[in-house]
Amino acid sequence: MLQGMKLFTLEASRAFGEKVAAELGITLAAHEERDFEDGEHKARPLESVRGEDVYVLQSLNGEPGQGPNDRLCRLLFFLGAVREAGAGRVTAVMPYLAYARKDRRTKTRDPVTSRYLAMLLETMGVDAVMSLEVHNPAAFQNAFRCRAYHLDTYRLFAERILPHCGDAPLVVASPDPGGVKRAQGFRELLEARAGREIGAAYMEKRRSEGKVSGTLLAGEVDGATVLVMDDLISSGGTLLRAAEACLDRGARRVFGLAAHGLFVGDAERVIADPRLSKVLVTDSLPPSRLPPRVVERHLEVVGAAPLFAEAIRRLHENGSLTELLGGPA
Repeated sequence: MLQGMKLFTLEASRAFGEKVAAELGITLAAHEERDFEDGEHKARPLESVRGEDVYVLQSLNGEPGQGPNDRLCRLLFFLGAVREAGAGRVTAVMPYLAYARKDRRTKTRDPVTSRYLAMLLETMGVDAVMSLEVHNPAAFQNAFRCRAYHLDTYRLFAERILPHCGDAPLVVASPDPGGVKRAQGFRELLEARAGREIGAAYMEKRRSEGKVSGTLLAGEVDGATVLVMDDLISSGGTLLRAAEACLDRGARRVFGLAAHGLFVGDAERVIADPRLSKVLVTDSLPPSRLPPRVVERHLEVVGAAPLFAEAIRRLHENGSLTELLGGPA
């Protein structure tokens, strides 16, 4: 039993929070959420948190009826309420972190929303934040003055993808230059697990005013099973571009791997496209925008709750998180 610790999960992420609590061997701490007629809301803990090590879990994705802005506001207010109720330490656990994609200025007067998000969370008095496979881990860690724990999916995906790969040559590919370090980290772990050499590749990608261009594929994929690894799948266009390029260069099969499945826009068609042998995502977000038949036939959902539970347990016990972070803790 973990003494002196409480885990709260706001209702929008309750299903995932219950999985994390079950892995920890605890029950979720009780809280109340109320919506008012004019759209305002309030949330408060229903049990004492004074002096406790408190974790508040909420993914910041948008769903019908509750967008990312609403979920962020609810999380901020609840974090503030917990802090003012006397919590000894407060950690915001955000399996999916909204606004992380805009971490630098690419045009004049661009906002840097990842930094603004960090400022909002820190204003609520959090001691630490934890998230899974953010868009740019370095920018995530540099945006916060408090401790920022970035969990990676390497071990989760390695266990599930290797049985699909067989003895064919294997290549890990990034669908854009910005994801090369993520793909490299996964490739290195996969090589250690598989006991054989694994190739690397990446796609050229340029985005301007919502339009994506770039067709160059660097790396040898002829005759290989290619694993295209990214942080998230939104509409799926980036993933499918990479799959097409690999197959045109002689790849045998292409699998897509991403921590978070937003599945907006044309994602249903992309995920069901026969050029993708299978798409793997974690359960950080429910694939609720996809029809059940597409989920059943084309998607493999990997549980991330054990990873979060282990990270929370180690943090609570002041242990090392190094092997979970993809970098020094």
